[in-house]
Amino acid sequence: MTASETIPQPRERILRAAADLLAEGGREAVSTRSVSAAAGVQAQTIYRQFGDMQGLLDEVAQRGFASYLAEKQANLASGDAVDQLRHGWDLHVAFGLANPALYRLLYTDPRPGEGATVMGEAYDILVQLVTRVAEAGRLRMSVEAAAAMIHAAGIGVTVTLISASAAGLLAEHEGLSENTRDAVLAALIADERDTGAAESRAERGARHAVALKALLDEEDGRQPFTPGEHLLLTEWLTRLTSRPGSGGD
Repeated sequence: MTASETIPQPRERILRAAADLLAEGGREAVSTRSVSAAAGVQAQTIYRQFGDMQGLLDEVAQRGFASYLAEKQANLASGDAVDQLRHGWDLHVAFGLANPALYRLLYTDPRPGEGATVMGEAYDILVQLVTRVAEAGRLRMSVEAAAAMIHAAGIGVTVTLISASAAGLLAEHEGLSENTRDAVLAALIADERDTGAAESRAERGARHAVALKALLDEEDGRQPFTPGEHLLLTEWLTRLTSRPGSGGD
């Protein structure tokens, strides 16, 4: 093996330097000057390789998110969709605690373009899981509304725990993630054992409407309706999920 084969190429050195600076000092620590110095390259090399600092940060985010996304994808493979939602929540929080600077870059310091692709992939996986719950007739509101609530609550909990960890107070928040997760899912998802027993006709109708809409959306154009009929049916089903007392959004 030659020396040139053992020394990382400039692109790799830049990515490693940016990732290290982000982990140590947060987003503000990642500047053209600091990355150039840490990677041992000229500033022009960064722009030649990545276009600009935003391009560099996007690639750092993609790398840091890669293993997390792989776990999220594997979580889709089989099993109960509700259990998968619980596990997906736990994966999200664990990723944030293990990578606080990267997490803040992606979720709490939004800048145009940064992390949009990888965040979109993670959110798409969440929507797929929520859709599976809807298709089973257990979701109390639209897929879009439920996914947004889970996403927002998960971010809130993760940011809270990251801040507590930085202050050395993580032990004081024991159970916060699990309790919030279970409370959110209980509000959105009907328990199979209690389905139909303690809900109104409007709530039961809303669940079935959500299920039918999810199934129609999954048909990929194969449903026996014209585009106009499909649009009208979707409007009716959406209205059923939004009636007062139905738990809709």
